[in-house]
Amino acid sequence: MSGKIELIKVAEPSEIERKSFEIIDSEVVEPRKYDGIEWQIARRMVHTTADFELIDLVRIHSDAVTSGLEALRSGCTIVTDTEMARCGIPMRRMNPLNCKVRCLMNDPEVIASAKMNNTTRAHAALDMTANILKPEIHVIGNAPTALIRLVKLIEDGVIDPPALVVGMPVGFVNAAESKYLLMNHKDIPYITIEGRKGGSALAACVINALAEVVLAERGLSSAL
Repeated sequence: MSGKIELIKVAEPSEIERKSFEIIDSEVVEPRKYDGIEWQIARRMVHTTADFELIDLVRIHSDAVTSGLEALRSGCTIVTDTEMARCGIPMRRMNPLNCKVRCLMNDPEVIASAKMNNTTRAHAALDMTANILKPEIHVIGNAPTALIRLVKLIEDGVIDPPALVVGMPVGFVNAAESKYLLMNHKDIPYITIEGRKGGSALAACVINALAEVVLAERGLSSAL
């Protein structure tokens, strides 16, 4: 790279985020594919990954935003399929909403069950989650087996559809397929991505976008 590099002068983390959103807004011209809260979700996904293609790949069920916001307003339980996703939903956003974020992947019973039944820990954790925690929101950013198992439990009537499923497994083995399974069930409010892209950070950022909406409604700040 040659020539003079002009750095953007920012210091505070909140200012960095605000400036990032300004840049994204300026580079995605209107009319956009999404607007309102749906745009806030898609924009945060781009902010998390610097991948503008996600705007074309994200799929949002018609009930997902309303149902997800209502769950957060009521102080819901959120379950993630990885510790990374759990850590990606900071308690500075969740505590003011009285929401809990759990991940059972490292639970000894989950590990034992996975070994005994020759399944993945994500599959075993989903079963335990359904029986014990009964979360209103599922955040799946890594394991296709978790998303496949969740859809199966709903299909079989073992559990009711949750308020929201953020289904964004990443990779090459059943990642895209698991998301198509999710999108084929119109009674499950979902936010997902077509194809192989995804990840824990991406799935977590969807909850952060929705949480910011509820915090703003209440005149609160996440204190970034």
